[in-house]
Amino acid sequence: MGSKAMFKWAKTVTPAHVEQLIQAERDINKALLIFDSATAEYTNGFKHDLNTFRLMIRKLVSANQFRLAETLLDRMKEEKLDVTEDIFLSICRAYGRIHRPLDSIRVFHKMQDFHCKPTEKSYISVFAILVEENQLKLAFRFYRYMRKVGIPPTVASLNVLIKALCKNSGTMDKAMNMFREMSNQGCEPDSYTYGTLINGLCRFGNIVEAKELLQEMEKKGCSPSVVTYTSMIHGLCQLNNVDEAMDLLEDMMSKGIEPNVFTYSSLMDGFCKAGHSLRARDLLELMVQKRLRPNMISYSTLINGLCKEGKVNEALEILDRMKLQGLTPDAGLYGKIVNRLCDVCRFQEAANFLDEMVLCGITPNRVTWSLHVRTHNRVIHGLCTVNDSNRAFQLYLSVLTRGISLTVDTFDSLLKCFCNKRDLLKVSRILDEMVINGCIPEREMWSTVVNCFCDQRKACDAMKLLQLELMN
Repeated sequence: MGSKAMFKWAKTVTPAHVEQLIQAERDINKALLIFDSATAEYTNGFKHDLNTFRLMIRKLVSANQFRLAETLLDRMKEEKLDVTEDIFLSICRAYGRIHRPLDSIRVFHKMQDFHCKPTEKSYISVFAILVEENQLKLAFRFYRYMRKVGIPPTVASLNVLIKALCKNSGTMDKAMNMFREMSNQGCEPDSYTYGTLINGLCRFGNIVEAKELLQEMEKKGCSPSVVTYTSMIHGLCQLNNVDEAMDLLEDMMSKGIEPNVFTYSSLMDGFCKAGHSLRARDLLELMVQKRLRPNMISYSTLINGLCKEGKVNEALEILDRMKLQGLTPDAGLYGKIVNRLCDVCRFQEAANFLDEMVLCGITPNRVTWSLHVRTHNRVIHGLCTVNDSNRAFQLYLSVLTRGISLTVDTFDSLLKCFCNKRDLLKVSRILDEMVINGCIPEREMWSTVVNCFCDQRKACDAMKLLQLELMN
């Protein structure tokens, strides 16, 4: 199973000693070596017990070594060790963590083969994994199966069911009806129930009903969490009601509930959409003062807002702070910066950012292809308009090597630029590439190119005549 190299043991080996060594070992391969080496001591009377198997399985699934973990389940069965529910659940949850809900169900049903009867805890855990992974049809079918085998409705299971119903706007009414019926089933809604419903209502723009639920939960003694407040704040910001969102922020802080990064990011987004990006920047400073690390969303939101309002220098400052924090801008964010620099004719800086994208390994894919094409064409065209021919040609060569297509207009700009420079070598090269790419110059462009060559020929002829005169 593991490496053939063996771990040297003392004369007496105990399960507790093996468990201690495996627990202390962070390297999964070394932990497996310890486990396998102890197995070799079976001939000397040592046997792995339930705890060492449980620990090794948890170590394996934490490292995504699922095949080996399930192999250990079979070994436990062979060695007549009872595989407990918590071991199966650790594997189910690990599959859920890596977005493999179907494997979670498979392992759940595997419990029957080991004569391990799942309790309500296992049913609800698998149900929650299916909902979290948006396997809603399967989740509802699994819930019906739960009821069929006699699992009674509880606050925990109904909370998961309500969460599933809150995933789509068309089932929000069913979620509310389920919520109102909970008491009749002996299940009183808790803070999680209210928070789930408020989040769903805010997501689908029903902020009025969400506010009513927030008031109701407080009257019933259910304390809203930071997640619930953040959902409300995000919903208000989506409806451009930033002032009320700020009031809610002050309200939650007065109750001792500290906002998190997502709370501030939602407010920043609201301010930026309302055209108040500088107020959003103040919130960023407040986050830092409170020792919260802004994330990619925080920075992207603010940079987008600043660019939208034409505050390109401020946007560049925030971009620098973002990179100093170790976060790498994506293609969309670079595109915003590049386009804003082009808006104010700072084409050289825009070109530098395009080069930076290459150094950061940001290359076009199916989603970002059109964005890359637009930004690169715009920057090359801009460099030509300000007669920065050398930089334009550098970027042009870079674009060719990366397979980014150029438009007819960009080719025209390059041709005009180098015709004005009387650089016939580059004109010829660009013209060849243009035709290869299926971009046929217009009549006016052909005229410009022909005149350029003719003028150059006349100049050469004149130089030859002058040289002959001087020689005579």
